[in-house]
Amino acid sequence: MNPLSDRINNLSTSQTLAMAALARELKAQGKDIISLSLGEPDFNTPDFIKEAAKKAIDENYSTYSPVDGYAELKEAICRKFKRDNNLEYKPSNIVVSTGAKQSLYNIAQVMLNEGDEVILPAPYWVSYYEIIKMSGGVPIEVPTSVESDFKITPEQLEKAITPKTKMIWYSSPCNPSGSVYSREEFTAIAKVLEKYPNIYIVADEIYEHINFSGTFCSIASVPGMFERTITVNGVAKAFAMTGWRIGYIGAPEFIAKACTKMQGQVTSGANSIAQRATIAAVDADPKVLNYMVEAFHKRRDLVVGLIKEIPGLKINVPEGAFYVFPDVSSYFGKKLRGTIIKDATDFSMYLLAEANVATVTGDAFGNPDCIRFSYATSEELLTEAMRRIKEVLS
Repeated sequence: MNPLSDRINNLSTSQTLAMAALARELKAQGKDIISLSLGEPDFNTPDFIKEAAKKAIDENYSTYSPVDGYAELKEAICRKFKRDNNLEYKPSNIVVSTGAKQSLYNIAQVMLNEGDEVILPAPYWVSYYEIIKMSGGVPIEVPTSVESDFKITPEQLEKAITPKTKMIWYSSPCNPSGSVYSREEFTAIAKVLEKYPNIYIVADEIYEHINFSGTFCSIASVPGMFERTITVNGVAKAFAMTGWRIGYIGAPEFIAKACTKMQGQVTSGANSIAQRATIAAVDADPKVLNYMVEAFHKRRDLVVGLIKEIPGLKINVPEGAFYVFPDVSSYFGKKLRGTIIKDATDFSMYLLAEANVATVTGDAFGNPDCIRFSYATSEELLTEAMRRIKEVLS
């Protein structure tokens, strides 16, 4: 008799975290593993942010923080939204949480009833699916491919909408594909959504600043979309603050209030020191991040170039984030060094076993033809990883 709840028994393990754990285990056994599985910048948090945290410790910010975040941080986030996204939020529209992942969980919990459908352009970030499912929602996947640059068309969106559709969730720049939607593409999507005023949008913009396209568009800035968009962001990726655990939303006030109510019963306010440090981060000119963005851009060009030399891999050129998502389906059904490759999971496990390179299967992201590499590591390790992959596939 299993005493655990159906809820946890039906929940899938995060495959990115599982692969990272497996890579660490093999490393501990002495294997020379190159891990390209986790989406984590390999830079240190900028010094000016660390200084703000030290100052907060000295100023004794050691008591419980307000459930929805310090007033000064919420005001700084409003300034950031105005400066970077041309969005006019008030502090009452902002909720600060323990990472953008908690922000997403709060949203699902306060917005979804049993059977509500949520459209997920696939590939999507691995946890969307499970968070929606856990909250009683039904994920509706809309497939895309390397040929369409992993973006959905307005026609596909229209086809996926039913009377049960409550929300659409996406990320741009996208994890795992690195694709970035343009203002024109969002305007065309907004035209479809205009006909369905009861559908809400979750716009995950955590990779906003790691963007090589030269432009960035928040769908909330497209006419008619502001009142129905929940914009999710945070400091983990762009500011190399993954362990600080600060995310936030800008949302209609009734949704922000509901998320605060939910959070008040689950975790209460986010870490006090990390919040004070985040004020310095979001108030800073995004140009302070240029050195990291330029490094990611160089690595992207390096990895895309090297992948193009590997026979059988199809790739788009991602415009943001720090991932590539090659289509590996030409290897399905083939035998490599005695191993039959049935799908992307087999392919990913084959690379781990034979090349000592950890990647993540596209199955985890709703695209079973692809695998995800993170290029948030040194050029030297990336070059060696691609050399190994090329060798075990030739």
